[in-house]
Amino acid sequence: MTGSPPIAETELRAHAAEAGAHPRCADCTALQKPGWESISGAMQTSHLQRVGALGTEADWERLDEYHPQGTNLWSPEAPIALGWHPYNRCTLWRCPRCTGAFLRYTEYGGYYEEERIRPLQAALICAPPFGGG
Repeated sequence: MTGSPPIAETELRAHAAEAGAHPRCADCTALQKPGWESISGAMQTSHLQRVGALGTEADWERLDEYHPQGTNLWSPEAPIALGWHPYNRCTLWRCPRCTGAFLRYTEYGGYYEEERIRPLQAALICAPPFGGG
């Protein structure tokens, strides 16, 4: 992660709106799952280009998740809660062919690392304050 400032909510929403306005290319259609997915060796992601990070390394210690409607990390309808885990560790990736937009992060478990990907969906983006939810 670089020292660049995180992507602002307005910029993230603009990427989501543009991605939602165009059909997906064949490579991105295969990635268009409703929630977080583990990136397997069979998934093609090399066509995606990194745009930037949603948080900074200073944010990584926050492991609280935001699920006010009883969702969980794997729920397709889980909010994309800016500042909350795992979005504080995410990077935004875009497809230069179809403008598809995806969030990616690496889960670091005790004995493993797992890369995950999720489509950026404008309707799910929120920036709730900390302390509730």
